[in-house]
Amino acid sequence: MENIIDSFLSELLCRLQRSKRSFYALISLLSLCLLAYNSASIFCTQVPIAPRTPPEPASFLPENVAGKSRKFFSLPSAENPSFFAPQLSESVKPSAKLKAHFSLLHKNRNFVVSTKRSDDYQPKRRRRRKIAEVKPFEVRVREFFSANSPHSFCKFRFFMTWISSVESFGEREMFAISSLFKAHPNGCLIIASDSLDSRDGMQILKPFLNKGFRVTSISPNFDFLFKGTPAETWYNQLMLGNVNTGEVALGQNLSNLLRLGLLYRFGGIYLDTDVIVLKNLGELRNVIGAQTIDLDTGNWSRLNNAVMIFDEGHPLLYKFIQEFALTFDGNKWGHNGPYLVSRVVARVSGRPGYDFTVLPPMAFYPVDWSRIRGLFEGPRSLSHSKWLVAKLRQIRSQSFAVHLWNKQSRGFEVEKGSVIQHLMFSSGVEQ
Repeated sequence: MENIIDSFLSELLCRLQRSKRSFYALISLLSLCLLAYNSASIFCTQVPIAPRTPPEPASFLPENVAGKSRKFFSLPSAENPSFFAPQLSESVKPSAKLKAHFSLLHKNRNFVVSTKRSDDYQPKRRRRRKIAEVKPFEVRVREFFSANSPHSFCKFRFFMTWISSVESFGEREMFAISSLFKAHPNGCLIIASDSLDSRDGMQILKPFLNKGFRVTSISPNFDFLFKGTPAETWYNQLMLGNVNTGEVALGQNLSNLLRLGLLYRFGGIYLDTDVIVLKNLGELRNVIGAQTIDLDTGNWSRLNNAVMIFDEGHPLLYKFIQEFALTFDGNKWGHNGPYLVSRVVARVSGRPGYDFTVLPPMAFYPVDWSRIRGLFEGPRSLSHSKWLVAKLRQIRSQSFAVHLWNKQSRGFEVEKGSVIQHLMFSSGVEQ
C-alpha cells in the first residue's frame, strides 16, 4: 500500500514540475512578443495622406480683370463682384436671384475671435504668443475718430462705401479722396468696405497716410448699424433668403442703406467715390442736394444721395431707413436710392421736428448725368471754348463738389483743356 502511495505522489510531483516549466515558457513567449511590437512601433513612420477634396480658396470675380489696363477715370459698374458668403441651410437658402457677388456680406472680420489650436504643441519652457483679437466695428470707428493729437485732429467725419474688389479701386477713386483732403486737410475718412479692409487695401491708401492724412477702411457691421431701426427686421429677413432682391445689383441697394446707417449712427459727411470736392464743407449742416429742378416752378424735382451731410441720429435719416425697409424694390433702379430720398423729403417738408436744407443742383450736381461728357471734352471750336470757360467759372463759384456720374462717365478720358482737367489741377492732382 505504501508503495502505491509513493508512486502516486512521485507521478504527481513530476507533472507539476512539467506544468510549471510550461507556464514559464508561456510567460517568456508573451514577453518576447511585446518586446518585438515596441521595437516595430519605434521605427515605424506615418505617411500623411492628402484629403480627397482640398478646400477651394476664396475667389473674387472683379468686373475689371486684374492686370487689364484702364482708362483714366474708368470706373467699375454698380454690379457687385464678390461672393455672398453666409452659408445657409437648404431650407433657408436665398433664391437664385439673390446676387451672390456682394463682398460686404462676407463674414465680418470684426467679429472673428482668434483661438489657439488644441493640437499646437509648444515646450513648457517656451511662452505662447498671444493672438490679438480684432476689435468690433463700432469700437474701431469711434477710436479712429477720437484718436486726436496735436498733429492729427478729426474736425470733419467723412464716410465712403466701396462694394467692389480691391483691384477695381482706381484713379478716379484716388482723385476723389485727394480732392477731399485738399479741401479738408484736418478731416478723417472711413471707407466702409470689406475688400479694402485688408493689407492690400491699406497699401492702396498708403500714399495718403504717408502725407499725414487720416484715412482707413473698416468692414461694416450691418447688425450694429441697423439695430433698433426698421431696417433690422428687413436685413434679418434678407439673410434668411426671404427678400426678393430683384434684378438690380444687391450690392448697390445695400450701399444705399449702408450710407444711411453710417450717418445715422455716427453723423458726418457721406460722399460717393466719384465726387470731386471743390470747397470746404464745414459750413454745411443737415443738407441734401437736389439733382434736378422744375423749370416752371423753380422747385426741386429730384434729390440725390451721393452727397449727404447730417447730424448723428437725425430724424430724416431715420425716415430714409424706414422707407427703405417698407418699400424696398429690387427691380427698379434708383427706387431705393435717389428716388427714395426724394419721396421722403417730399412728405416731411414743412413738418415740425425736421431741420434740414435742400441745396440747388449747382451745389453738388452742376451737370446732369445725361450731359456729363461735356465736362471731359476739350474745346472743339471758339464758341465751345467760351462755353467751357463759362461753365468752369460757374462751377468754381457756385459748386461745393461735382458728381461725375460714374455709370455714364467711367470710360471717358480727360481731354486737354476740359473742365475736368482744370478741376484736377486746382485740386492738386496730377494727371
